[in-house]
Amino acid sequence: MNLSNLKPAEGSTKTRKRIGRGTGSGLGGTSTRGHKGAKSRSGYSKKIGFEGGQMPLQRRVPKFGFKNINRVEYKAINIETLQKLAESKKLEKVTINDFIEAGFISSNQLVKVLGNGTLTLKLDVEANAFSKSAVAAIEAVGGSVIKL
Repeated sequence: MNLSNLKPAEGSTKTRKRIGRGTGSGLGGTSTRGHKGAKSRSGYSKKIGFEGGQMPLQRRVPKFGFKNINRVEYKAINIETLQKLAESKKLEKVTINDFIEAGFISSNQLVKVLGNGTLTLKLDVEANAFSKSAVAAIEAVGGSVIKL
């Protein structure tokens, strides 16, 4: 056996249907496309959402709501996460770069610290926003809050 005598397995391939090669072939005339209409023409492609002339779904359903262009999206990080991060890396000051290195956020995201969990370490926490409960919990153990 070599590359010059390789063949596909018996019955695994079929010959292509040669459409539009005259009436003698049995596949001439309308070339399996039926009679007239857009679908029989060359270059036909149905538009996305077209429902045969019926009013399409995206036009039947009413529009609603709006997108607030001034919305500020924060990535939430709880106090319990701060506790684990500070314990594992032995930190006294937690900065935005620490969150990025730990994989909690990407470099273009904003951070908001939330007050879920308990904090026992005295930490200086740097973030873009804080909830009231998070500020209270951080300051209760003698830490400080630095807003960016």
